Amino acid sequence: MKAPLFVLFLAALASACATSPQPSHDMYAAVAMTKAQKNSSTPSDSGLYVRKAGADEWTHFGPRVLGIISVAFQPGSNGQVVLIASSDGVVRSTDGGQTWRLTTGWDVIDVRTFAFNPANPDEVYATTQWGPLRSTDGGATWELAQAGLHLLYCQALVADSQSPGRVLLGTEDGIYVSNDGARTWTRTDSPPATALRMVQSETDPNLILAGTEGRGAWISRDAGKTWAQTDPGSATANLYAAAIDPHDAARLAIGGWGAGVRVSADGGVNWTDRSAGLPVKNVFVVAFDPDVKGRLWASTFEEGTFYSDDLGLTWQDGGLYGAYGFDFVFVPSRR
Repeated sequence: MKAPLFVLFLAALASACATSPQPSHDMYAAVAMTKAQKNSSTPSDSGLYVRKAGADEWTHFGPRVLGIISVAFQPGSNGQVVLIASSDGVVRSTDGGQTWRLTTGWDVIDVRTFAFNPANPDEVYATTQWGPLRSTDGGATWELAQAGLHLLYCQALVADSQSPGRVLLGTEDGIYVSNDGARTWTRTDSPPATALRMVQSETDPNLILAGTEGRGAWISRDAGKTWAQTDPGSATANLYAAAIDPHDAARLAIGGWGAGVRVSADGGVNWTDRSAGLPVKNVFVVAFDPDVKGRLWASTFEEGTFYSDDLGLTWQDGGLYGAYGFDFVFVPSRR
């Protein structure tokens, strides 16, 4: 007996609704091709690479400037306002990367990363090796933001997603907090060590994970008010990488020089070394993919990027062989 047409229609509709969602983020990688650097007057093979949503190849993006460390797209600008953190300063585009302009002066170098005020995307903060900066016009102009800091070197930064204007900053003297949009800073009870990477959970904003220089991984469960060391297995490591799964706050990852990739599936209570499938245990970036649930990315020193869909039990080649990676950034696709 044949099924009625409306039954077949409903079955087809249910099947379509059950289809996996299409990738919706482009993935950017800031790298330097240090293993086989081309001899040229401009860094033709280093800088930013993008892997478009649904694609499996990397293409170069952005200007040819020295030492690109990270990239940020201003929320609400439909991908038009782009900021690049570089050794030369802040480089900005207002046309989606067609043209670029340096928006910092001769006295600003070695910019590391950015964070936007979640309630006001014109307010953006930046870390540099010479102290933090703040902007109130989307990165067109910048001012110093150093009041209250004991040491100025900084590279880790979080703009609290649940408290606009509250900012956490990783310095050589530990982690500081600002409650007035980076105008003034006070120290938290974090260890007196350089925080190299700091991330906040998207599903549990009270959870923040930090990797430090020589003091391993530290975790906060109260939005950065107090800190405790986690993962005894990397307690003295230099951890350049830290990530929290945007779909599941219990899944964490850290990485560092000689530490490889270490993961936790229970919110930082227990940690496991997942480096066996990687060519080296020198890792500078880890990130969870927002489109492929459970996918973990890692950037190794000069041996390429890799991804795992089983929390590091096995790894697949992700390209960019020869790269020294600095950052992975996922940006909503405009296709």
